[in-house]
Formats: sequence, C-alpha cells, structure tokens
Amino acid sequence: MDDSLLSGPENEADSFRDECGVFGILGRDDAAPVVTLGLHALQHRGQEAAGIVSFDGTQFSVERHIGLIGDTFTKRSVLDRLPGDRAIGHTRYSTTGGEGLRNVQPLFAEFAGGGFAIAHNGNITNALTKQRELQKRGAIFSSTSDTETILHLIAFSEKTRIVERFIDAIGQLEGAYSLVGLSQKKMIGARDPLGIRPLCLGDLDGAYILASETCALDIIGARFVRDIKPGEVVVITENGIESHFPFEKPSPRFCIFEYVYFARPDSNIESRNVYEVRKNIGMELARENPVDADLVVPVPDSGTPAAIGFAEGSGIPFELGIIRNHYVGRTFIQPTASIRHMGVKLKHNANRHMIEGKRVVLVDDSIVRGTTSQKIVQMMREAGAKEVHMRIASPPTMSPCFYGVDTPEKSKLLASRMSIQEMADFIRVDSLGFLTIDGLYRAVREPGRNNEAPQFCDACFTGDYPTVLTDQGGKDNVRSLSLLANNG
Repeated sequence: MDDSLLSGPENEADSFRDECGVFGILGRDDAAPVVTLGLHALQHRGQEAAGIVSFDGTQFSVERHIGLIGDTFTKRSVLDRLPGDRAIGHTRYSTTGGEGLRNVQPLFAEFAGGGFAIAHNGNITNALTKQRELQKRGAIFSSTSDTETILHLIAFSEKTRIVERFIDAIGQLEGAYSLVGLSQKKMIGARDPLGIRPLCLGDLDGAYILASETCALDIIGARFVRDIKPGEVVVITENGIESHFPFEKPSPRFCIFEYVYFARPDSNIESRNVYEVRKNIGMELARENPVDADLVVPVPDSGTPAAIGFAEGSGIPFELGIIRNHYVGRTFIQPTASIRHMGVKLKHNANRHMIEGKRVVLVDDSIVRGTTSQKIVQMMREAGAKEVHMRIASPPTMSPCFYGVDTPEKSKLLASRMSIQEMADFIRVDSLGFLTIDGLYRAVREPGRNNEAPQFCDACFTGDYPTVLTDQGGKDNVRSLSLLANNG
C-alpha cells in the first residue's frame, strides 16, 4: 500500500510507514560518499530525514538533515564536511520519538574513552522504563528517541572496553534492533536475539560494510558476505572482523512483513530473494482466492510482484491498469477540500483503455485503514470497470507493530473491527480476499504456522508478539517516548 498523499484526517496513516535503514563502512578514504550511495538505495526505508557520522583519525564529523538523501547529502559542501575512512549513516521514518532534527540519527556522544555514534533500525519496547531508571541516576536526555537510551546505557556501564560496554547495554534491551555503531577504532554491528530486523555484511575491495539490505551493497558494487545472525555482535577494525554471541539463542522470529512490503524487491534477505517471495505470495493468493475476471491489475508499485504471481497462478492476463506518477512528493500540499478529494489521482491514474468494460482484479500488499483502497476502487469504476475485485497479498492486519514499523492503533485498523465482507462493503468491491497466514508461510517456503511454532514475527497479523512489551502495558502502539511519558 503506497503512502497516501492526502493531508486530510480521513486519510491519515492509510499505510504502513517504512522503518529505517542503516549503513556503515570502515576502510575507505571516500567513506561518506559511499555511505551516501548506500543510504540512497535504502531510501525506501525512511524518507523523513537522514544523517552520517564519519571519523578521520582525529575527530568525528556529524551531518544530519531533514529530507531525502538526494536533496541534502549529494551536495559537495556537505560531503566535504565528512572526512575520514569510516562512516555510518541512517535514513529515517520516525516510529518512536517523533519528528525533528534532534531525533535524526546517527546519534553521537562523547564518552570518557572517546566518541561513539550509533544508528538503529527497530524499536526498543522497554526504552521508557530504562530512560526513567537512567534519569534517576543523573542521565539527561537531549532527544525523545529510544536510540538515545542505548547511548546512556553504554555510558553508565561499568565495563572497561567499548565492545563490552556495548554488549552490556544491548543486553538490557527488549524489542527489535539492528544497530551499527562507530568508535574511533571500531565499527560494531548487532541484531537482537530474535533477528526481527535485517542486517547484512558486505565487502568492497577489502572494506567491510554493514547494511540493512543487499540492494545497498549492489549500488556500490560491493560483495555480499552473509547476513548478521540473530543475537550476533560483529566488531570490525582495520585488522579484520570478529564475531560474538553474548546472549541466549531463542528461535529466530524475523519480520515476515519485510517480504510482503518493506524490503526492496531486488534485495536478498535471510537467503531469500524478495521479488521471488512476492511472486510466490501472488501465486498462493490466486490458489486460495480464485476469481473469474478479465485482468489482473497491480496497485503500484508495491503490489506489482504479487500481481504478476497472481496472474501466473490464475491464468488471467496481467495489465498495468493503473499508472503511477513517480514525480509527486510524499508531502504534496492540497490547499482546498476539492483538491484534497482528488489526492489519489496525483499519484495513481486509471488506464481507461485497459479497464473499460473489464472485470478487474486489483492486487495490493495490505489494507490498513481502507480509505486509499476505497478511492482506488472508485477510480476503477469511474474508468468503466464492469466489476472490481480486490486480492490482498497478506493476511488481514489485526494488530499494531511495536518493533519499528509505524502502524495505526488497533482501533483504527480496518480488519480489527470489520469482517472481510464488511471490509468489502466499505471499500465497495465486488469481492475481497486475503492471503491466509499459512499461505504466507508457504510463499516464503516455510511450513504453515498451524503446524509448528512460527518461524517469523507475524504479530501484525496474529497478535502473537515474540518479546515482552514492557512500556506498552497492553496499550496500542505508542511511537513517542515523550507521549508515553505523558500517558504513563
């Protein structure tokens, strides 16, 4: 489900918001420009802001900006302020802490033993609890980001070496995290023990790289080495790489929604090609939800691979019945109610020549609030579609995510308060079908969820959260430490 461009409250957050992307490199004289390219490849994971921290052997340099990578870090003046042969970067959409430059990562702090920067993809579900404990010990927080909690835990650690202090800090965390840290001599990467968020290791002519997805390696011509394992801490220096497994090893629960929506189709994650998985999803969707129709039409761009699979599995022709305008910004301003009403057409337009008089199957990755789906269906009918059916390449989204994905609270998720038929009536389709959770597991080529313990985090579909949610206390998703503090 592509982000809605509408600014009106009726369309607020009618999609999953992308999470964050992290990238780091050690051993290249042009470290910051390489990180910029890596972040550009990870732009889909966060379009709100970005930052880079570099080290040149003498001092750390920090650049953090609101906006897209291409609008900020491609300027020569910015890159000139980031010298050094090592750097880490972050592209962000806020899932905790709110907007504003003070929450843009990487976050940087000067410890007694030297500077340290950190970039984080995920969400720490006990960050507020830890923040309160640290404040009682004298900590002063300058942001409302859960990531800053990690810096303070490192600062208060009684261990001696930075790696030991880092491990001591993350050992106190709950939730999901893929982390990239930078000290004067080391680059450190880590994944939470369940491996909920992705992180991989690459090599560029002997310089090691840490990145959220393999597509960030491809853009710079780097070689994929391997995925960082759940619970693993890797320490990279000029002398090479060492690996630590300081925690117990529970069964991994990688986020299955990475395959449905978040990761780029050209990435390989956890030994699976994302595009291939999405095609498999479409084929499973066609098997589980057959329909008599003339055309399979993706809701671009996120629904396209699944629609190709649906067409292949059903034998119904695939056509681009909706054309996407790629040159409309995410924050387009609609000054009047009448212009706001036309908002979806700013980004999507029906290909009337293909649609008129046809029975159409729309394929999309998910339904959140349903308002954008409703407008897409209306667009199809206005283009002359004889029938409009919708097939969703994931199970109904029943619960919010607490692990680094910004989702509406449970009461605003359409599937949490309506049956499938009620949802079909709401978005005004002739029929509506969702992939089952077992079908999703089959598409990823794992046994069905009902046969054994789940291999993935699928909490947004099942409500089965794999970690303790200390700060939430059973409440719906709270994205901001400041908001949570006010409510707590």
